[in-house]
Amino acid sequence: MAAIGVSTPFIRYPVATSLLMIGVLFVGVVAYLNLPVAPMPNVDFPTIQVSTSLPGADPITIASSVTQPLETQFA
Repeated sequence: MAAIGVSTPFIRYPVATSLLMIGVLFVGVVAYLNLPVAPMPNVDFPTIQVSTSLPGADPITIASSVTQPLETQFA
């Protein structure tokens, strides 16, 4: 007596196998067409905005003593 494998029913019943294949293909196409895909998805990049001031100082002093250390720390 021959051993019954997984492929035996598919070989014995080719019409049922073809119908099953068409059904699986149909379900796959319907699922693919119903996937929610946005043409331009919304992407939020992480940003931070910091305002620095040092009363009475010129812009070069603010840039070197306040802004540059903050940029180094946040980067």
